[in-house]
Amino acid sequence: MKGQTLKENKDFRRLYYRGKNRAGSLLVTYAMKNKKGFNAYGITTGKKIGGAVERNRARRIIRVSFSNLEKEIEGSWDFVFVARTKSTVVKEQELEAQMRKQFVELGVINEKA
Repeated sequence: MKGQTLKENKDFRRLYYRGKNRAGSLLVTYAMKNKKGFNAYGITTGKKIGGAVERNRARRIIRVSFSNLEKEIEGSWDFVFVARTKSTVVKEQELEAQMRKQFVELGVINEKA
């Protein structure tokens, strides 16, 4: 099932303050279990990242990376992804690899032995 998007400020704030997080050079991921029965995510791209074109590109590759990894997620979770400046210039595969590593560290997906 395709993840729903978080749009409310209160949802973002809840994850910032109560969710677990992992930071990388491309992406900061906040995660928290939910009882909704589906995954929900939100993406934050600040003005520091660049103009509208760069911010939209960052959002697009984060969205694609998440959808590629979503089938491996166990249970239902809420996520907030905060794009970093470097995320506008890397390939989607690099961002997806970092997202996978963060998911494993957060216990969202099991690492294949």
